[in-house]
Formats: sequence, structure tokens, C-alpha cells
Amino acid sequence: MTTFISEAQSAALVDDELALEAAREAFLATGTTFPVVIGHSSSPHNRFTLKSGSAGDLAGVKIGSFWPDNTDLPRHSSTIVLLDPATGRLSAVVEAAAANAYRTAAADALAVSTLARADSRTLTVIGTGHQALHEVRAVSRVRPIDRVLVVGRRADAAREFAVAVTARTGLPAEPSDVQAAVAAADVLVTATTSRQPLFDASWIAPGTHVSAMGADGPGKQELPVALYDRASLFCDLPEQSRAIGEFQHAPTTPVALGAVLTGDAVGRTSPEEITVFDSSGFALQDLTLAAALLRRHSSGASE
Repeated sequence: MTTFISEAQSAALVDDELALEAAREAFLATGTTFPVVIGHSSSPHNRFTLKSGSAGDLAGVKIGSFWPDNTDLPRHSSTIVLLDPATGRLSAVVEAAAANAYRTAAADALAVSTLARADSRTLTVIGTGHQALHEVRAVSRVRPIDRVLVVGRRADAAREFAVAVTARTGLPAEPSDVQAAVAAADVLVTATTSRQPLFDASWIAPGTHVSAMGADGPGKQELPVALYDRASLFCDLPEQSRAIGEFQHAPTTPVALGAVLTGDAVGRTSPEEITVFDSSGFALQDLTLAAALLRRHSSGASE
């Protein structure tokens, strides 16, 4: 029997703890991911991606779509389809647009908890969209953040976002000039749709950790290439990061965060080291997230 979890149900089930543990499970999993398929409808600006993979008893695909002309419905949607590994038949369908935002932020939080200095207190976020707020909340759970600096393309958007950050997290937040915000950051998160560098590499101070999550397609770019000569590079999936992620612009292959978590690779080696993590998102995150939501759903139904 196929289990179906609606968007409303998954949004009610997900929280930061569930998302972070699902992310950790995905990064530690021994599994297989397959090349991302990028498509569109008969109107090319309506886009979707398919990310598929398998690990253990999980096999399936996440379909993420972006329909920019939607008005009564959200522009973004996310649906995870799980297959029965024994038969290949449909096992579960999980609508997970809200949960996907938690999942993306959880990956960055996992990177911050692994790579950022333990005493990191100033978080700078470039971007004022829906995902950026999830990033602030998730990162502030794993480091003692006591100040948030906000950089936006528009001054009014940055002010409104800073107010939202304080209302949601209780942390003091303020809009800032990009150079000052980047220079002050212990942790810098970029959450934009940019196709060109957002700042100058020389503005990054020694010891900073950078998490970039906006690049998820050919041509997208948030970070200056000059930064890579000064930093140690990490990502979720090296092949994918080089193909569609931030490191399609990097001269060297980054280290998988999973290898750092298992002890097969070295993470931060000194307080002065600059670390950069690229999150392009991979299928095992979606599969473990769906499995976690299904477990919580089943637990709630049985009570």
C-alpha cells in the first residue's frame, strides 16, 4: 500500500532536529546518486529538477519545481517519491516544499557544526528570501551566534528581513553594507540566485567559514574565484558541485563533507583557516528526509 503525506502534513511534522538528523544520516550513508536531470514545461521558464539515488533500503527521486507565475499557489514545490527496493513499486509519495527548506538549511548547519570555529558569534547572511531565514535559524542552533548582519539587494528588504530574524529567533539583527558585513563574519551564508560574485575575496577575514547554497545550475555563482586560493573547499557531492554547484568555477575538486564526518578527510585545521562549503543538494538528503517524515507520521498515527 502506498503511503501519501500531503504538504500540510509534512510541514506540520518537520522541525530542525528531524532535518538535521536526516541530513547527518544522508552525509554518512553509503549509497549511489545519479546525474541531476534539469527540465522545463512547454514554457521554458517553468523549470523542474529530478534528483535520484539509493542507499540501503531507500530508493527514489525528488522532483523540485519552480513555476514563477504562480499566484494562488507557491512558486516552489518539492515531491519525494520512494520505491519499494524489493519490487520497484511505488512505496510512498511525500509532498515536502516546506520540509525541503528545512532540509537545505540542515545541510548548511551540519557543515557549520563541522567546519566553523566553535567560537563563531557573528553570522552574516547575503540574501533576504524565504530560504535565508531558515539558514539563519538552523545555523544559530549549532554555533553561539549573538549577532546577525543582513545584506540584501534592496535596503528595505534587508531591514524587513532583519526584523523577521529577530522576531523568529530572538537574535539581534541589522542590515549592513556588504563589505562591512563580510569582513565581520565568523560565518557567512549566501542564499541567492546570483550569477556573479557577491563580494570581493579580500574582504573575507582569516578564520571565516562560508556556506554557499544558491548555485544549483549551470552558470550560477555567488563566490569570487579568487577566494578558492585562500580557502579549504568542501561540498556535499564533488561531482555534482563541479557540474552545477558553486565549484563549477573552482580550479580544484572539493572534499566531500561526508568524508570529514567519517574521519576519512580532514576538516578545519586551524583557527585562521578559511573554509568554504558548497551545498548543491543531493538525492540522499531527500530520501532520508522522506524516511524520517514517514517514521514520525507513522509514530503519530499509532499513538
